[in-house]
Amino acid sequence: MANTGQPPRRPGTERARSGAQRRRERARSAPPPAAAPGQPLVPQRVQKLLADAGLGSRREIERWIVEGRLTLDGLPVTLGMRALPTAGFALDGAPLRVRARDEVKRRAIAYHKPLGELTTRHDPEGRATVFEKLPRLRGSRWIAVGRLDFNTSGLLLFTNDGVLANALMHPKHELEREYAVRVSGAVAPGALAKLSAGVVLDDGPARFEKFEDGGGEGVNRWYRVVIKEGRNREVRRMFEAVGATVSRLMRVRYGPIALDAWLKRGMVRELTGEEVDALLGAAGTPPARAAAPVARTSVEPQSSRWVTKPPASAVKPAAKPAAKPSKKRALLPSQRPHKARPVQDGPNRGPPKRPAKPGVHRTPRR
Repeated sequence: MANTGQPPRRPGTERARSGAQRRRERARSAPPPAAAPGQPLVPQRVQKLLADAGLGSRREIERWIVEGRLTLDGLPVTLGMRALPTAGFALDGAPLRVRARDEVKRRAIAYHKPLGELTTRHDPEGRATVFEKLPRLRGSRWIAVGRLDFNTSGLLLFTNDGVLANALMHPKHELEREYAVRVSGAVAPGALAKLSAGVVLDDGPARFEKFEDGGGEGVNRWYRVVIKEGRNREVRRMFEAVGATVSRLMRVRYGPIALDAWLKRGMVRELTGEEVDALLGAAGTPPARAAAPVARTSVEPQSSRWVTKPPASAVKPAAKPAAKPSKKRALLPSQRPHKARPVQDGPNRGPPKRPAKPGVHRTPRR
């Protein structure tokens, strides 16, 4: 082999590099979304345009703009800028394909978040995030509906529809969030009444829409509370305002979607079409595109093995058919089991003697 003076390339590097180049070329040469007949394309705000394409929520896209990660035709995007879907967007230098909202199938999933995970895509300290355990999507991204902090577990919704995610999180729709709260120590009755009436926090007044005593043993007491806002650590700060300490916090419901008892921590299930329609109705968003026809499924973290039904422990076992009567043939005398003869009892105790054959005489020993 001739020496070209260049270091040897690893096997497969050229193939991987050419594949990345092909993906970039497809993104650049992708046809722009077609407008309705007789209607020209109208410039839209960048965050709304990208959210409609399922590339992120409006808040997340605004963070991209503020951090300078999003560019338009090579220039940084600023807040309030408008653009057409045919413009060339790039995030961190990688081109983004902006597709029409009708081209993306709406999907929504429910995730049972365990403790010790962050609701973010990347953590500088390398801690675990909720996005690491979600099934992968093609052509869109999962958008978290709200957030749960590091020490909070429970229900966390995701969707690839930026408009739906923004509507579910917007305060004007007042979607209920229900939590199960464990408090260390007894809470005075006056403090409980104050939480129901409302307390003043650093970012404004707050109150529980519903407050129920869930019982408990020892020094721990459980409560069920409902709020209609999603402010940072709102439930914990409200209990701290009356001198109580929350030792455990778990979200059990978000709007019309409740956390399934059979869904274990760290598992994901796809929402049904009826559940997605319920979310749209709660958010006041008309169904702009048909939901993807999927069954009630669940998937283990970082696994492609989807379960098409809940686990057997959550489903009542079906009644077994009655067993058919067996037809046994009568046994012949030679096939019947042999019955042992009883042992003789008395002074001549011993095993039974074998009967003599006919015509044979035995002489006793002397």
